[in-house]
Amino acid sequence: MTKLARRSPTWPTPAVQASPQSNNPSSAVGLDRLIVALDNALKSLTIGAPHSGRPSPSADLPDASLTDSERRHAAGLMRVNHAGEIAAQGLYQGQAFVAREAELRSLLLNAAREEADHLQWTQGRLDELGARSSVFNPLWYAGAFALGLAAGCLGRKKSLAFLVETERQVEAHLTGHLTRLPQADTASRAILEKMSSDEKEHGESAARAGAESLPEWVQAAMKRSAKVMTQTAYFL
Repeated sequence: MTKLARRSPTWPTPAVQASPQSNNPSSAVGLDRLIVALDNALKSLTIGAPHSGRPSPSADLPDASLTDSERRHAAGLMRVNHAGEIAAQGLYQGQAFVAREAELRSLLLNAAREEADHLQWTQGRLDELGARSSVFNPLWYAGAFALGLAAGCLGRKKSLAFLVETERQVEAHLTGHLTRLPQADTASRAILEKMSSDEKEHGESAARAGAESLPEWVQAAMKRSAKVMTQTAYFL
């Protein structure tokens, strides 16, 4: 009698499931934004964030003869303004990180690129004055980034409102510095005047894009936090 060969039972091959993140576009976008944010933070705190390349408004102005006291005072003011631009980078990047609309994200990143010009100009002026930037720059950036994240999570209109109020307060702050600069320091003055003009334009662009007004207590809190930075960065 012919012996039948036994065949091993065949089992269906289990389907190989793709990684949950492999085909998830939101994960890729999130990772991309995280890389951009980290890159901007490192560059802002070291060589300077990517900027539009506009020349400094003081490029063609001779460096005025300042007394030691005037030079120290001008350096303190410009250190404050440089710290403010560090914070501006953190703020814009934080808002852009959570922005859901491409149009809003583009507006924020374009503003950040122009603000990076201010960062270059103020750093250049500090170098000319023989002064250093604030030792607390990493703290200013991190705090502003967290604030930007919080503002961005509130939605488009609130995020834009935060931008408008920030630019309004910065413009007022720059106006005050223009009155406090040594009269002979035309180089620093030219930089601050152009920065003030840019801040006004950024605020108006955000207002046109549909910003709401912020509650008064939020505006007051922003002023208090800015005051801490300006008073500290003048010396450190």
